[in-house]
Amino acid sequence: MPKSLVIVESPAKAKTIERYLGSDYVVEASVGHIRDLPAKATEVPAVYKGESWANLGIDVDNDFKALYVVTERAKKQVAKLKKLLKSSDGLYLATDEDREGEAIAWHLLEVLNPQVPVYRMVFHEITEKAIQDAVASPRELDHRLVDAQEARRKFDRLYGYKVSPVMWQKVKPGLSAGRVQSVANRLIVERERQRIEFQTASYSSLEAEMSSGVTFKAGLTAVNGVRVATGRDFDAQGQLSQADRTIVNTDQGKELAAALSGVEFTVQSVESKPYRRRPAAPFMTSTLQQEASGRLGFSASRTMGAAQKLYEEGHITYMRTDSTTLSADALSAARTLIRERFGHDHLPADARVYNKKVKNAQEAHEAIRPAGDAWRDPSDLGFKGDTTDSDQARLYQLIWSRTIASQMNDAEGQTVTIRLAASPFGSETYEFGTSGTVITSPGFMSLYGRQSDESDDEERELPNLSEGDAVLATSLESKDHQTKPPARYTEATLVRQLEELGVGRPSTYASILGTIQSRGYVWKKGQALVPALTAFATVGLMENHFPHLVDYALTASMEDDLDQISVGEIEPNPWLDDFYFGSVDATGKPLPGLRDLVSDERLADIDPVEINTIPIGVDSDGQVVVAKVGKNFPYVQRGDEYRSLPAGITPDEITLDLAIQLLETPEERVLGVDPATGIEVIARPGTFGPYVSLGRPPKMPAASTPGGQLLGLPLHKKELKVALAYMRCMTDYPDNDSVRQAIKNPKRGIGDAAIKRLVEFGDTHNISLIEAFERAKEAGSSPAAQKAIRSFLKLRKSLVELREIDAPTALQSCLEKSGYLKDLHRGDNEDRLTNINSLIETSRVFDNVVELVDELGRIDELKNQPKPKTASLFQTMTLERITLEEALELLSLPRTVGTDPADGVEITVQNGPYGPYLLKDGESRNIQNEEQLLTITLEECLQLLAVPKKFGRRAAKPPLKELGKDPNSGQPILLKDGKFGPYVTDGKTNASLKSWDSVEALTEQRAVELLAEKRA
Repeated sequence: MPKSLVIVESPAKAKTIERYLGSDYVVEASVGHIRDLPAKATEVPAVYKGESWANLGIDVDNDFKALYVVTERAKKQVAKLKKLLKSSDGLYLATDEDREGEAIAWHLLEVLNPQVPVYRMVFHEITEKAIQDAVASPRELDHRLVDAQEARRKFDRLYGYKVSPVMWQKVKPGLSAGRVQSVANRLIVERERQRIEFQTASYSSLEAEMSSGVTFKAGLTAVNGVRVATGRDFDAQGQLSQADRTIVNTDQGKELAAALSGVEFTVQSVESKPYRRRPAAPFMTSTLQQEASGRLGFSASRTMGAAQKLYEEGHITYMRTDSTTLSADALSAARTLIRERFGHDHLPADARVYNKKVKNAQEAHEAIRPAGDAWRDPSDLGFKGDTTDSDQARLYQLIWSRTIASQMNDAEGQTVTIRLAASPFGSETYEFGTSGTVITSPGFMSLYGRQSDESDDEERELPNLSEGDAVLATSLESKDHQTKPPARYTEATLVRQLEELGVGRPSTYASILGTIQSRGYVWKKGQALVPALTAFATVGLMENHFPHLVDYALTASMEDDLDQISVGEIEPNPWLDDFYFGSVDATGKPLPGLRDLVSDERLADIDPVEINTIPIGVDSDGQVVVAKVGKNFPYVQRGDEYRSLPAGITPDEITLDLAIQLLETPEERVLGVDPATGIEVIARPGTFGPYVSLGRPPKMPAASTPGGQLLGLPLHKKELKVALAYMRCMTDYPDNDSVRQAIKNPKRGIGDAAIKRLVEFGDTHNISLIEAFERAKEAGSSPAAQKAIRSFLKLRKSLVELREIDAPTALQSCLEKSGYLKDLHRGDNEDRLTNINSLIETSRVFDNVVELVDELGRIDELKNQPKPKTASLFQTMTLERITLEEALELLSLPRTVGTDPADGVEITVQNGPYGPYLLKDGESRNIQNEEQLLTITLEECLQLLAVPKKFGRRAAKPPLKELGKDPNSGQPILLKDGKFGPYVTDGKTNASLKSWDSVEALTEQRAVELLAEKRA
């Protein structure tokens, strides 16, 4: 008997819903979106391959028509859905009731092309009643919501695909731009700028312990009627923002503390005011993320992950909402629970109604609350003790408590303020004050307490005093204070700020926070979001050249426009046309569109050096000191001098004094000569701390030199290897590897066997591969191979003629003549083409190709030099005081202590990122301190190994360092010491360090390059 097919987004949601629908329905998941714009050229259908817009996926000249393809991930699931649909008598599209859910339902209709009745089934919670009601009352597909989602997707694709390459070209590869992401970065950078510009002010406060039978504390508030300044009275320049304030300095504070001790004060006034606090509204997405951050320490992504599971399992309502309203059933459930559990005295006469107060609220759903009309107690849900279940349990408790508290009585009490004064020296009057609140009726606070962002001042009960009463100051304490710059954003406060500005949507905040961190724009220091210098560069680029794309009001108005599209008040295509092609404002002034903003003419005006330079100040000699982003690591520069910035330093710590200190710290200190080798021993500062080396690493060209600019390119990428191979083929004596690269890219009909025969012929006759090509017939090459070789030699002859003209023109012409550029344009090679363009741009610093190839040769020679042995200094050592003897001891590590007499296995001791340890055949034990690495005996090592390791597990050899996440795999990059020397790994790919790489100076960017080169 045919059954109806119900399609939802996730398997977990399908499993829960299936319990409520019975045997007449089959519930299956689409597993998210099944169609999207093509992510790469290989996904573009053959019929569209030749279209100029195919890789973009949007035909901007044809009403922004989108090219949708079934994603590779979804193909198998789509096939399964089609098969199930063939034996079904109806189709229920039960995706979420928001823009994304409506769009998924539309894409399912387009792809499945059902020949049975179709119903749009919507619900806000997964309970039996909600599901049965949804099946009984389906609706039509809302095409206005689909239009709004399509417009948003097209807008974001245009923005990302057109602006991100500008970042790659002008800042560095791997960056991205986005409508909400770029605004979030700007907010974080602006806050850091405020911190950098902030001028600290100093002041003191005075607190007295008063006694009138009951002891209480009071603070100095005024002197002779003039209020004493507190932190809030100073501006960002460290000046008083109000003239009618007096500053108590450190000396005055100490003098007054001594002088007023034992003085009798008189009560000037006692004021008592009613205290009342209303409960907070039920959660919407943003406030849930904020409160979970403050109370539970959850990141936005962790919060949404737990909330998603709670929703799919039927415990809470839909978790992506910007509404604070509760349905009539929910209000009834809350009030019933309050009445039964807390009593009538905690229940207001009428249900509370909360109105949303942020911009662009859609309020399409209810607030986030426990599901159903009889809310289960958190203790009844049966969560297990593992981390995932623990997250769900804690988040459900938070949602349950907040929702119930929102319908409880206000907290009420009395706040008493007492003011006291004394004039012990006749001429001056000192006023003190104190206040305390007594909660007489806790109301909602008996369940929920204070919110995470509220002050936690303790409630103080003050003595019963009257005006004119005498009070004795028994002791006083002066405290020094400094004003603090604005706090950095946390995930919670950034979400709140974006929400207040009307930028973004509840469903996007968690992913945006993840993107700005994974892309390296922002890193976390505790809970604070710290911008990297890369963020300063990209925000500066956007502010100066694309200002309206990061304008808060304009970005919010875009959200408003998308909302109007969703209700049919704005047509999507004219809106996209204005954004992409341009429009005019109310006065008739032309407003450039995105197409013109990213035109070659406009981009030629953007100076990458200026964009990547952040001014710091001017030294005593009038020299400008700057910080720069750098291709591999950030650094400070003065003239031709530069030093890398220490890892973990925040932008507001990069002061002029620090920069000068770094620049004036000697690059190295020669400690003496190693008697065993005759090589100098050198101490140097490094990105991860000071270290010593036996000899110097090869001195690579400075970043500002032509060679340094070449090294700033990702030379390990295949496309650049091929381009440089062609450049070498322009010279008189190209190396064999370059000839091989050129002959294979693009393929020219000369197979591996033919090339091998020619290489062997060249070896036999002591000639190069290019010379062997010229004797291909003699070498025994086939007629077909000989024909292909003659064609290549003809090409090479034409390339040689280019070598005397300017390098950029020669390189461009070379790649066009070779066919390699055309080959790249055929596929999904936007990143590769960007790298080629960067090489062409960099080649401008050379007069011709021969100069460039010669510089590459010098760089290769440096890279092939042997790498010196290095060792980090112990924490108790400094660069200034380390001796030659100490350095030699460090360089002796890892040290072989001896062999275990029981099995003859060697025992070594070494330092690691988590401290010193000993190692025997993969089994490790921690050593007490670094100094023990030089003194520990074999007997002591055996004693440590005899003690079973915690948990009884054999420990893997600990890594030397952690270097962030690999952008390709998303896994942590570890620097390890292997059998054949140090290497980096992401758990899947291992890459040995090159001879010129130093363990101490290795950066995250360099580690990423090594892994990418290994994969290439």
